[in-house]
Amino acid sequence: MKQRKFYLLGAVLLVAFAGFALASFRSALTQYVSFTDAQAASRSVQVAGGLVAGSSSYEDSSESLLFTLEEPGTGQTIRVRYHGLKPANFEEAVSIVAIGRYEAPSREFAADKLLVKCPSKYQGAEVEEKVYE
Repeated sequence: MKQRKFYLLGAVLLVAFAGFALASFRSALTQYVSFTDAQAASRSVQVAGGLVAGSSSYEDSSESLLFTLEEPGTGQTIRVRYHGLKPANFEEAVSIVAIGRYEAPSREFAADKLLVKCPSKYQGAEVEEKVYE
């Protein structure tokens, strides 16, 4: 009888741990959405786009980066504010993913994290062909 109670207790603890792990995993996921969906979302989301040339400015005093992203395919733009150090090679970025949420009063996407995809060092490199006789 005692062994049965220990097995039952172990099973309950295992199910509780699995439920907690699943809930934690789901809350950590952030999905990619369009700029329009990001403006309507109530939780943290990911938006991706290209940097609009000449739209970025960095304020050293507040460590705040402000820039505009353009959504591929639609041409829609969204203003993004990121608090933190400006990523290296930010101006040369091929695409940028901003993770955060849209703030309606300021009409800006407040990014907690930025993922910057820089061009490959091999992009545009010409391969020299050697002719052997």
